[in-house]
Amino acid sequence: MKKAVFSFKEYKFLKVEMDLFDLKFSTIELDIEPKGVFNLASKKYKLEFVFKAFEEGNDGENKKQIILVQCIADFEFNEISSFEEIPDYFYSNSIAIVFPYIRAFISTITLQANIPPIIIPTMNLTSLQEKLKSNTKEI
Repeated sequence: MKKAVFSFKEYKFLKVEMDLFDLKFSTIELDIEPKGVFNLASKKYKLEFVFKAFEEGNDGENKKQIILVQCIADFEFNEISSFEEIPDYFYSNSIAIVFPYIRAFISTITLQANIPPIIIPTMNLTSLQEKLKSNTKEI
């Protein structure tokens, strides 16, 4: 069996904003903004993941941001000697690894706010692979 190319080390929530005033629990739209920094010397990758949830406005057009969560996650590569050697599947898998923590966190904080919890569905995040790859810089 081959050793994994990368490993997940830790995650932290750095910023959380909620505006649940007058929440109608109507249609909620999600936006995910991933970016990353790869440090070749340490073979570490820092994923920054900004998750936003919006509720449709009263007029049916304007959206109100109800949740913003900024998370960072640290990954480490085992045997890699250049930025180009990062496998393509890392970009989608790194997001998929962190996303369940964000989902659980949002459910927990909305439940603790004494409102019906906002349950974010499981999602196929492979479409974010190219976005993360293009938003990754090497230091």
